[in-house]
Amino acid sequence: MTCQPTRTPAEIDIPSLREKYRVEREKRLRPDGQRQYFRPSGEVVASYAADPHQPIEAREPISEEIDVIVLGAGWGGIMAAYHLTQAGVTNFRNVDTAGDFGGVWYWNRYPGIQCDNESYCYLPLLEEMGFMPSKKFADGWEIYEYARSIAAKFGFADRALFHTRINSLRWDEKLNRWRVGTNRGDDIRARFVINACGVLNMPKLPSIPGIDKFKGKTFHTARWDYAYTGGSYQNPVLDKLADKRVAIVGTGATAIQAVPHLGKYAEHLFVVQRTPSSVDERPNPPTNAEWVKSLEKGWQKQRQANFHRSAMEFLRPDETDLVCDIWTEITRNLHAELAAEGWPQLTPLEFMARREVVDYRVMERLRHRIDDLVRDKQTAEALKPYYRFLCKRPLSSDDFYPTFNRPNVSLIDVSQSKGLERITEQGFVVAGKEHAVDCIIFASGFEVTSDLKRRWGVDIVQGRGGKSIYDHWPEGYETLHGTMTHEFPNQFYIGYIQGGLNASVTEQFGQQGYHIAYIISQALERKVTAVEPSKQAQDEYVRHFREIEIDLSEFQRTCPPGYFNNEGEEKPKWALFRGYGYGWDAFQKLLKEWRDKGDMEGLVLTR
Repeated sequence: MTCQPTRTPAEIDIPSLREKYRVEREKRLRPDGQRQYFRPSGEVVASYAADPHQPIEAREPISEEIDVIVLGAGWGGIMAAYHLTQAGVTNFRNVDTAGDFGGVWYWNRYPGIQCDNESYCYLPLLEEMGFMPSKKFADGWEIYEYARSIAAKFGFADRALFHTRINSLRWDEKLNRWRVGTNRGDDIRARFVINACGVLNMPKLPSIPGIDKFKGKTFHTARWDYAYTGGSYQNPVLDKLADKRVAIVGTGATAIQAVPHLGKYAEHLFVVQRTPSSVDERPNPPTNAEWVKSLEKGWQKQRQANFHRSAMEFLRPDETDLVCDIWTEITRNLHAELAAEGWPQLTPLEFMARREVVDYRVMERLRHRIDDLVRDKQTAEALKPYYRFLCKRPLSSDDFYPTFNRPNVSLIDVSQSKGLERITEQGFVVAGKEHAVDCIIFASGFEVTSDLKRRWGVDIVQGRGGKSIYDHWPEGYETLHGTMTHEFPNQFYIGYIQGGLNASVTEQFGQQGYHIAYIISQALERKVTAVEPSKQAQDEYVRHFREIEIDLSEFQRTCPPGYFNNEGEEKPKWALFRGYGYGWDAFQKLLKEWRDKGDMEGLVLTR
């Protein structure tokens, strides 16, 4: 069936809504910014390094020379390892603090966890693996098993070092290698390092006064404690909560999946919300076998490209939205409007103005949906998101809003106080009132756009002359192609780093891994001991990148605080969406032409 535009309210008062958005944003801004969070260290909740899923086994320290160390075994690390293997580079290891491959899908096993955008685009290498997800939004356990299967099929699973934290990376000028130190006492001398630490790898906690005083149970959703709640990863029957009063702090992507399960089983559930998410419906039928049979070779790349255009750029005039969900709605609706008008010629400013109107209508539709699903009017109003569509991660759930109709579920709106006032020995305090609880669960997210050292978790990263990467990038990334940086030879980066942006993060990481594997394989083939960008080439690329970069500061200025804008900054230096201004395809063309020339232009090669 052809994907159709959605029905949105036609008559909306945009000036009034724009003012409402401003008021709601100002209400939530805090002067302490990212300082309002801290890393779990074991003093309040279990340390981020503690593994509730697998015991950490003792092993002897390793001393070895190796071609490549890949920091991380989530999607970034998996895609780097896959492309290294495809390029003929096999002398490498993945290193991760987790107990297995999977990254965020290893650590996050909270009840209800699923992919929150389409699995057919999100899961990489489906054709290469001969695999198809069981449904549009795959369950977390299926994604975790699939990630492990890629490492097994392509032969790099048994070389990984797990439950191992990198604490130092030092460039050894004499060896032309990276000296890699770990918490296991290892001394690994790697020719190349690929930093694939990910963006959802470091849990964070809110710095609530008294958080260390609470006498009950606490844990972060990324380290879910089924021994306390009952149930299991694949069978989240949380029966041990039947006599427990539970609070969950946060209403982002994790909470909207976990809340329905908590509400079903807890004696009472308090959902503590600072800023509501936008939550659309979530039709999630099993994958249609006949549709799978109809797919032709190359279908996934075509679908990913279609999803990217509809979610982050724009569909071509004769193109159909293949994904057809909340992520593509604004583009789909605007596409239909322009088609009905015969494709009028619009300037970029006119086009963005038209898109903004559709954005307001879609958000108004989502707010009306809450009125239809939540009976208590005060609760419904507090759940309404007043901001632009991509200010926060768009979400979908058929069960989140109806959960607030349960008599044992209470929404605690803390927007006025910008968070919980304090935590006591017995519970938490809002507006001077104490709510006694047995358990506080923190769905408070990860260090996504906060300072680099907070996110990477690597104490020392020193390039030539002992220079720290944290001093090298005081105001944000400076790279060649978002891949390498001057004075840090043989070191590569995967992530949202000064390159092309793709709506499928795994496709973005995959193309970064492909480009990196090309450089490493060429360096090994040409017997190059060190490779790094020249200062001139890096400066020219950075200047080009910044000249064509789309200025999102006005958009960021209207968004409520969150990890997209590093808690309210207008120009966050580590922002996720600072991408190549000419778009994804143009960036891939730039890299392909660079590789096709074959002369490694802009890189200084040491033999």
